[in-house]
Amino acid sequence: MDFDDLAVDNGYQLGGADDERERAQNAAIIEELERKKRLRKLAVPTDDKKVRERLRAYGEPITLFGEGPGDRRDRLKYVQEQMEQAKGGGGMIVDSDDESSDSEGEEEEFYEGSNDLLQARRKMAKYSILRAKDRVTRQRQEYSLPLGKLVNHRKAIFKDLQTFNNLGSQHGDDRPLSTIRFSPNSQYLLTTSWTGATKIWDMPNLNPVCTKRGHEEKLGGAAWYPFAGLENGWTDDSLAFATGGGEGDVKLWSMNGEKSIGTLKGHTSRVGRMAFHPSGEYLASAGFDGTWRLWDAHKQKELMIQEGHSKEVYALGFQDDGALIASGGFDAIGRVWDLRTGRTIMILDGHVKELLAMDFAPNGYQIATGSGDDTVRIWDLRALKTQYIIPAHKSSVSDVRFFRDSGEKKLLGMGPDGEAVEKGGKDVVEGPADGMDVDASHDRPEANMEDVNPSRSGTFLLTAGFDNTVRLWSADEWNLVRNLSTDAGKVMSADISGDGKFVASASYSRSFHLFGGENSL
Repeated sequence: MDFDDLAVDNGYQLGGADDERERAQNAAIIEELERKKRLRKLAVPTDDKKVRERLRAYGEPITLFGEGPGDRRDRLKYVQEQMEQAKGGGGMIVDSDDESSDSEGEEEEFYEGSNDLLQARRKMAKYSILRAKDRVTRQRQEYSLPLGKLVNHRKAIFKDLQTFNNLGSQHGDDRPLSTIRFSPNSQYLLTTSWTGATKIWDMPNLNPVCTKRGHEEKLGGAAWYPFAGLENGWTDDSLAFATGGGEGDVKLWSMNGEKSIGTLKGHTSRVGRMAFHPSGEYLASAGFDGTWRLWDAHKQKELMIQEGHSKEVYALGFQDDGALIASGGFDAIGRVWDLRTGRTIMILDGHVKELLAMDFAPNGYQIATGSGDDTVRIWDLRALKTQYIIPAHKSSVSDVRFFRDSGEKKLLGMGPDGEAVEKGGKDVVEGPADGMDVDASHDRPEANMEDVNPSRSGTFLLTAGFDNTVRLWSADEWNLVRNLSTDAGKVMSADISGDGKFVASASYSRSFHLFGGENSL
């Protein structure tokens, strides 16, 4: 007898009220499972705007009290499932208009760039070649150092970090602080707040130096000009830093002037984080309009509007070579863009909540991203995948910063044709226009190893979180080196001074803290 020949009896009867109750419960469970299966098969839009439009078309409220986008999408599924049941059908309800619009949204779109953008890409390509070659030369020299020397070098750095403590705090403004950044020479500290004001403080006494007011809404980001105070000191008209406000404006400031020296208009919504290109020629800003934009910082002109995120763009950062930029948004996706071609070279897909911070490592091939999912991910550009996941904080990660030793950085600006020019010195590019022939002083693969010291840059990583803490991590095995507690509410931003002596954090509680070690003061 085959299995198919066995008799099947579905109409069995069991005696007793308990059996009837169990059958009713089982039937209800099976019906619920079938309903969930039908819901999973229903095709509904993922765009919250389209979900609202569909609900309105069905005569349902477009939103309920306390309802988020995910809840609203689930409610739309339930409504469609009820309508399908009323029709007696079992198929999926798909709006043909949405199908066509979704398919159109997946197509790549290309826009004709301006001649200014073309020239900027060429300049950044030439500039980045020297920076990359110089970096690789230094990395090769360090690779040839004895392992014991490298280990002792890192141990000394971590030992100093373990002595860091809270040196003091200062009232920053009347509303929460949003950004805190050290100046390139570590002499000043910049804070921005939700009042729309930017304040400069001296180091290490934290006395107020000046206050800049010009934004109508709260500030979301700020960035120092890479050579601020390092070329010709602080002059009235020299660019010092940039700020971005909730009204969508990006403003450029000098240290001594009372008014901004320029306003960059283009964003149609709030401006998030911002960063200067290593050459100082260009400025990038992230916007809540779903774009990030590239500006010519000196001509005060918009060069490019870049889309690519389905939600607000909040975080971004340049690679130290100047060839790449990374952007992160509330869609939980990060993208790495090649500034020389305009193409996406890597998608940072792994976080389950919004990206709030990102920073390139000085080694040129690693990126750290901080997210609302409480983790920091380390990405490897060479392998195109996540290298390590740090369970960094108990709440959202608001900032990530690799340490960069200001004493090791070459002040390389950009010449008229994109050549790398040492500030206060000569053009360091010699030879053909492709920039591949570099001054011999920058290419010493056979240098005396006794004269080569390991770099301090990139040896540790700073993270800040909404759990009221700032943490320092080793940038090799990603171990926790020091935990710094603020006890003053969630940390909105944090930074490391270029000399490595101080760490500063800005809090939602309107104050900011300064941390340092035994040798800081």
